[in-house]
Amino acid sequence: MSRIITSVLVFATLFISQVLFGQSAFDKFDGPEDIKTIIVNKKMFEMMSKVKANDKETQQYVNLLKKLDNLKVFITSSSKQTAEMRATADKYLKTAGMDELMRISDGGKNVKIYMRSGANDSIVKELFMFIEGNAKDNETVLFSLTGNFNLDEISALTEQMNLPGGDSLKKASKGNK
Repeated sequence: MSRIITSVLVFATLFISQVLFGQSAFDKFDGPEDIKTIIVNKKMFEMMSKVKANDKETQQYVNLLKKLDNLKVFITSSSKQTAEMRATADKYLKTAGMDELMRISDGGKNVKIYMRSGANDSIVKELFMFIEGNAKDNETVLFSLTGNFNLDEISALTEQMNLPGGDSLKKASKGNK
């Protein structure tokens, strides 16, 4: 009986630490002067989704906004912050239970896109992207989006909001079909 209780306690502790780590793993990048930050919370997505849609494209965009919980984008050109972002992303990916969608290496620029599935394989619970720039474009981007959505909808969102990595997401959504 004590083994069962111990097992349950260990599982609960691991689950809780996983949830807490996922929520705060990237918060340390919010604030330093050498990091640009974009954070959009569920409340803002809810407010944005109340916009009246006059056409089909806008309606699709509004419907997607209702499915999103949190967006965090951190951008830096600092080599120190890039190293810290890479280490944090690697640590997060080891414990987050995500599947790699694609990896692109082009001229020194590296793009990695991961996802955690939702209720079924076509639903995305979390989309994670890490883009490390090259000597010409020395910008590193860490991108995390949570909610319940499909990948095709997200490429439209990144295009609409002009978010970094939109081209890579468009390629990933085409390759995921």
